[in-house]
Amino acid sequence: MNQTTNSIVMIRPVAFRMNEQTAVNNYYQKVLDGLSPETVNAKAQEEFDAFVQKLRMAGVDVIVVEDTLEPNTPDSIFPNNWISFHETGDVVLYPMFAENRRAERREDILDILEEKGFVVNDIMDYTSAEEDNIFLEGTGSLLLDRQNGKAYCALSPRADEELMIEFCEDFEYTPVIFEAFQTVGGERKLIYHTNVMMCIGDTFAVICADCIDDKKERKMVLDSLRSDEKDIILITEEQVNNFAGNMLEVKGADGKRYLVMSSSAYQALTKKQIAQIEQHVTILHSSLDTIEACGGGSARCMMAEVFLPKN
Repeated sequence: MNQTTNSIVMIRPVAFRMNEQTAVNNYYQKVLDGLSPETVNAKAQEEFDAFVQKLRMAGVDVIVVEDTLEPNTPDSIFPNNWISFHETGDVVLYPMFAENRRAERREDILDILEEKGFVVNDIMDYTSAEEDNIFLEGTGSLLLDRQNGKAYCALSPRADEELMIEFCEDFEYTPVIFEAFQTVGGERKLIYHTNVMMCIGDTFAVICADCIDDKKERKMVLDSLRSDEKDIILITEEQVNNFAGNMLEVKGADGKRYLVMSSSAYQALTKKQIAQIEQHVTILHSSLDTIEACGGGSARCMMAEVFLPKN
């Protein structure tokens, strides 16, 4: 199995705004005072378009799908939470915590991919778990080490342990389960998605070990990464607050490897961390300030990796 792909799906927003339904447990979201919804969406579109252009210039195959005004989906820019694509030709649909995010699931995206020559063999649908208030938000909750057959998951209101284990049984992944925390108003609260505090590349992993308060769990996660010979790059909670954990490795032209992140994430890194990352990949960063502030997600959340086989 490949850990990285050259093809990604991205959804261009038409009515992006802060989603009040996700803000209840995504503590990275902020209200941008004084900006009209139209201005927020226009800024998000500008950031999105510039980001796509940078990816395409690096030779990444970006499949852009336009969002629709109806239904109202303020978070559609983050497709990696409701769908994942696998080398087996499997597509997985995931149960979502926020009711208005469930409307993001669109079957026409599969038609678009099939038109581009990708093969869809089977659809694995876990969305009925929503009826029982059980959630697992895609590759936001599940950090897949596809090469080594491991799935890392920080449990939260959006990542259910039993469903995560069921996914691992269905797709033959070994579960690596833990809890990750952030400080909010002096209290330790669960981080909503695993992919905000860690990223797994081909030969390295970026992780905020300090978010894992339980020492045994922290050791277990780090030992698991070391056992797969990943070069571990440690980041701080302050860097996580600047989305320095929300990164994704992709392949560009001629298989060149890039680590994609926001400019705020890049600026939060130290020279030493940047040097360590650059031993493995070329860094590609783009300004996503509005998307990060209102959406509480960053570069990694905007990219749904396509691993499907091609005709």
